[in-house]
This record gives sequence, structure tokens and C-alpha cells, in this order.
Amino acid sequence: MILYPAIDLKDGQCVRVVHGDLSRATVFNTDPAAQARAFVEAGFHWIHVVDLNGAVQGQAVNAAAVEAILGAVSVPVQLGGGIRTLADVERWIEAGVSRVILGTVAVKEPQIVLDAARRYPEQIAVSVDVRAGKVAVEGWTADSDLDAITVARRFEDAGVAALIVTDIDRDGTVMGFNVEAFGAMADAVSIPVIAAGGLASVDDLEKLKARKGVPVAGAVLGRALYNGAIDPARALEVAA
Repeated sequence: MILYPAIDLKDGQCVRVVHGDLSRATVFNTDPAAQARAFVEAGFHWIHVVDLNGAVQGQAVNAAAVEAILGAVSVPVQLGGGIRTLADVERWIEAGVSRVILGTVAVKEPQIVLDAARRYPEQIAVSVDVRAGKVAVEGWTADSDLDAITVARRFEDAGVAALIVTDIDRDGTVMGFNVEAFGAMADAVSIPVIAAGGLASVDDLEKLKARKGVPVAGAVLGRALYNGAIDPARALEVAA
């Protein structure tokens, strides 16, 4: 299982929010590049970055902070938030992003995801953000009428590297993973699943790994990592 420490960017700062509500942002580091370096020094092999302002506005807002992160670390970075066109995808891959995350367009314009995955095999991930059973879009400010598995199955055999499945109802709450929901997605599709939203402790990672069925390929670490509830070394040991 690969662990992805999260750097969520709002107004150039590294923050955590609750249920995606930007008005409920807690700043954990004013220097995102320094935060990325700290994660690498702690032993993590990937960084998960989201431009929160960009997700809402539909275009890159925190590009300078993303570029600073890319310049600060040599581990692969996956980036989402406000990436809506093939040109956006190309720009970020040329800038050094290892994996581009597409969410809103996966619901509204799935052909863009299919075209991107064809052009950049194994460098495109699909973000499936679930609230009350339905997939949310536009930085979680709007809901679709589609369920998560319906969206995910659009991209079977398309060359998508991963599905990042976020439980919005638990995101930022440190309530614990909904292990069965993540497992159900892993069982339903052949694309590797990365779990996000609600992680509270290393116990959640152990439960995710112990679950019967198709293994969940990864997990995003957010507030519990920042507030000290998760020890990086222990988490990496469990994941391995």
C-alpha cells in the first residue's frame, strides 16, 4: 500500500479543511515546499497535492506553490484541482507532475479523461469524490446524480493509473475510514483504488489492509498526520 501525505493549497498555504469547506480552513504551514520536504524526510515516497482554490474556480490558482513543491522534492507528485482541459494536463506533466488527477471532467466530460489517459498512460488518475452516495464536482460545491461505481466504470481499460476515492462526509473529520466503501470500489473495478477522507489513526490503515477482497492500493494522509495522531514511521511500516 502506498501512502500519500496530502498538501492541500489555499491562498498559497498548506491547509486542512472540513468536508471541503474553504471557510473552515486550518493553516498548518505557510511554506508548502518546506512541508513537502518534511514529508520526504519522514520517509514518504509520493506527495498528494490539491489546489483547493483551483478546484472551485476551475483553473490553476496556486500554481506558484505547486511549482515550488515540484522544485523542492525529487519524489513523484500527484496533482489535482482545477485541471479541466488536455492543455492543463499537458502543462502540468511538462512542469514535472508525475500524475494528474481529474475529477469534475470525469463526470462532465469523460472524453477528456479518456484522451488524457491515452496520451499519458499511467499518468492520469480519476478523483471520485462521494457525498451521501453521489459524486460531487466543482471543488465539492455541486453534486451530480451519479454514484461512485458508475463514474469509475467509465474508465475501465482506459489506462487510468488510479482512482482516488474520497469520502467527503468524513473528510477532515478524523472519524476513521469507511473501510467497506473503499473496499467495495476496489472489488468493483480493475483500476487501483486510493482511499481518502476520515483517516484517524494507523489502525485505519491496518483495517484497510486486513479487509478481505481486492487490496486497496493506497491511502491519502491528511489531518491525522498533521495533528500528530499518525506517526509516519509506524504508518509506513504498516503500509509495507
